[in-house]
Amino acid sequence: MIQLGVNIDHVATVRNARYPGAPDLGEPDPVRAAHEAELGGADGITVHLREDRRHICDRDVVLLRSLVKVKLNLEMAATDEMVKIACDLKPATAMLVPEGRQEVTTEGGLDVFGQRARMKEVVARLKGSGLIVSAFIDAVPEQIDAAAEVGFDVCEVHTGPYAEVFRDCGGDMRRGELSDALGAVAGAGERIRSAGMRFNAGHALNYHNVHPIAGLCGIEELHIGHAIVSRAVYTGLRQAVREMRTIMIDSVCGETTTR
Repeated sequence: MIQLGVNIDHVATVRNARYPGAPDLGEPDPVRAAHEAELGGADGITVHLREDRRHICDRDVVLLRSLVKVKLNLEMAATDEMVKIACDLKPATAMLVPEGRQEVTTEGGLDVFGQRARMKEVVARLKGSGLIVSAFIDAVPEQIDAAAEVGFDVCEVHTGPYAEVFRDCGGDMRRGELSDALGAVAGAGERIRSAGMRFNAGHALNYHNVHPIAGLCGIEELHIGHAIVSRAVYTGLRQAVREMRTIMIDSVCGETTTR
């Protein structure tokens, strides 16, 4: 069954806007948010510990590791500092992503192909600590093949391009450009699975565009954050997670399932 990993970074963004440098004093607390997401049916909790600590901070990941009852997925840059933190913390999954100081959120997939030697070293260190290791990549064959070559267990396909086309087309699946964008994700998924890796997807997915992605056969997990946290402002996080999970499960290969 397809699973939902809820990214709670932007709960910390709201907290830090009011309480910069004082996470123990501030609210909303991402640790409490993780609990609400679990109660709403989240199969995993995702956080990105950035080098500049702009939202999630070290205190958060330590507490989340001890308190989260589902899978904890740590998004991270492939730096020595982050590798050490992941090896010490031991989340369920370490997901390597590109990171830029000026970006608002992650822009584009990780260049595994161009950094094969470094990626092989980092993946080996993380796997040596017992972690499942994932790569956030664009739907490009050479990146998928490189991810398999260096030993990644999972490839998460960057769905940002698909989401952008979906918005521009108003979700009209008869438009060739939208069909092509979805087909690129589907084709990447087939290649990932053929290489023996798990096929996940994420980035810019929301309540409108998630249905076709969740319906791709063989997809195992979606990571969604901003859309869920945004809806939670109106409905509460538990309900926002529950609604997203229902859409996803009802989309799986044309089946309708209830939990």
